[in-house]
Amino acid sequence: MTLADRRGEEQSIEHYHVTEEPYYRPTGDEVDLFERAHRLRLPVMLKGPTGSGKTRFLRYMAYRLGLPLITVACHEDLTAGDLVGRYLFIGNETRWVDGPLTLAVKHGAICYLDELVEARKDTTVVIHPLGDDRRILPIEKKGHIIEAHDDFMLVVSFNPGYQSILKDLKQSTRQRFLALDFDYPDREAEAEIVERETGVDNTVSTRLVELATMIRNLRDHGLEEGVSTRLLVYAARLMAQGIPARRAAEVTMARPLTDDADMLGTLRELVEAVFEE
Repeated sequence: MTLADRRGEEQSIEHYHVTEEPYYRPTGDEVDLFERAHRLRLPVMLKGPTGSGKTRFLRYMAYRLGLPLITVACHEDLTAGDLVGRYLFIGNETRWVDGPLTLAVKHGAICYLDELVEARKDTTVVIHPLGDDRRILPIEKKGHIIEAHDDFMLVVSFNPGYQSILKDLKQSTRQRFLALDFDYPDREAEAEIVERETGVDNTVSTRLVELATMIRNLRDHGLEEGVSTRLLVYAARLMAQGIPARRAAEVTMARPLTDDADMLGTLRELVEAVFEE
C-alpha cells in the first residue's frame, strides 16, 4: 500500500516493517558499524555499484534492529514536498499528509533515500538538518520544526562509479554521513549467495560467477557497468526452471548490459566459453 492509498486514513508505518529475515552474507564489519551508527544516531551512506547488495543489506539491518524501513527512489523530479509532505484536498477539506521523510522522523524509522544524487540539488538541502547534531526537520509550509525520534536513522545510497561530474554529491552533503563501501562479493561468497538464493548446485553457481568476473573486467572497456549479483541470481533461477544455461545467461547477463552489437557479440562469446555444450 502506498502513501497515496492511505490519504483518507490515519497514517501508519506498521506496513513498513520487514517481517521476514532477508538473507545477507556479511563481507566485513559493515553490520557492526551500522549498528553502532544507529546507536550513536549517525546518518549512513552506502556506496557501491548497482546490484552489490546495498538494498539487501539495509533490509537485513532494518529487520535486525526491528525498525520500519521507508524507501524513497530518488529521481530528478523529486521535490522537497514529496519528501516532507503537502496539503491535499481530501473530500470536502484540506488536509496535511506527511511525506515519507516526515513519517520516518516522527515514528523512528529508517528513511532510505536510494540514489540520492538523482534528486534535485535543492531537495537534498532538506536532509541537512537531519544529518548533523540538530536532528530536526523544518516543515516550512506548516511553520513547524520536528525533532527526530531517537530511533530515526537517515540512510542514503550513492553509486560514485556511475555518476557523471554533473551528478555528484556536494561536500556539504557528503560530510554529514558515515560511508560504508560495497562491492561485488569475492567468488566463493558470491557463489554461495547464488546457491542460497536459487537452490542451484555449486557447479552452476561457480560458472555464473566466473562469467560475471569476465564481464566485470570489461568495465571501462566498452561497458559502463559490470554485471550485478542480482543478475546472477536471475540467471540461476531461469536455469532452475529448465531454461538452457546459455540462453539464461544471455537474457540476464548480456542483453541487459548493452545494445552495442559488437559488445553484445563479445558477451555472447564469453557465455559460450563458460557454458560449453
